[in-house]
Amino acid sequence: MKQKLPHSWSILALFALLAVALLGCAGQDANASSNGKVTVHLGYFPNITHAVAVVGVQQGTFAKALGSNVTLQTTTFNAGPALIEALFAKSIDIGYVGPNPAINGYIKSQGSALRIIAGAASGGASFVVQPNIKTPAELANKKLATPQLGNTQDVALRNYLQNHGLQSTDKGGNVQVIPTDNANILSLFKQGKIDGAWVPEPYATRLVVEGKGKVLVDERTLWPEGQFVTTNVVVRKAFYDQHPDLVKKFLEAHVDTVGYIQSHPDDAKKIINGELKRLSGKALPQNELDQAFANLSITYDPLPSALYKAADQAFALGFLGKSKPDLKNLYQLSDLNAVLSAKGKPTISTP
Repeated sequence: MKQKLPHSWSILALFALLAVALLGCAGQDANASSNGKVTVHLGYFPNITHAVAVVGVQQGTFAKALGSNVTLQTTTFNAGPALIEALFAKSIDIGYVGPNPAINGYIKSQGSALRIIAGAASGGASFVVQPNIKTPAELANKKLATPQLGNTQDVALRNYLQNHGLQSTDKGGNVQVIPTDNANILSLFKQGKIDGAWVPEPYATRLVVEGKGKVLVDERTLWPEGQFVTTNVVVRKAFYDQHPDLVKKFLEAHVDTVGYIQSHPDDAKKIINGELKRLSGKALPQNELDQAFANLSITYDPLPSALYKAADQAFALGFLGKSKPDLKNLYQLSDLNAVLSAKGKPTISTP
């Protein structure tokens, strides 16, 4: 004879079923739609230092590599901290970003939010000043700009000031450092409302050509062999854990795009200039485009040694907390190295 379960048992069973259902929902892929398609959210800047992203998107290389079951959605940013905040909000899965925002994001999330999976550019940043400024000492009581507080160029400028006995006003010094969008930096510089700016390409070249400024520091001169990290590729760790296959496909397209730019620079410049016009409303004159492109190197090498040095600089400036951060798990290069090995290229190790 079939026994009837007590009412209290039925309630418990119902709660158990609800718990299982909720756990199932929690484990579902936020990037996947009901029809099984996956959306990959890619973030980058409309800058020449993000040439790999610009060319890869415009040529459809990324979308093709990811496959027909994947929708690629792109968002452009002015500077790295904003992209990292979007990554925290799960609005970005893969992003092209400078080393300092990547380091900050890693530390802020206690290592849980992101990994660096490849490099994208080295060089391509300069400190441009008004023609009357000839020495670092003359920067006292001046007004300078960077793309965003804590971004890669902001840290570079503050480190340079500190090395020359100067400090920003927020640190008790007499140099104003004003976070400003790149396009607005150019306008303010041309109007004489700022005395200089540490910016990426093509804005550094535009400040010289259009703003009649002068390069006080080509940042390459401050680094061994002229190599420093300008742009890396980061992935949201939760996305990587759910879609390691898509990350590897993306890296295959990334490496192919780096190779394309290196072997077809003139074609790449045309693509980049067309996209700069579409994204920012203004194409560059050919002389500015050529000069800006000559000031950087396109590479898939993330240059870990340079990043660790940048981290030391940021820590000395008080951006990374009171104790020196442990960055040993910041890199995830196994997929990049697998792609490089398959293409017969040397692999990359971290120090």
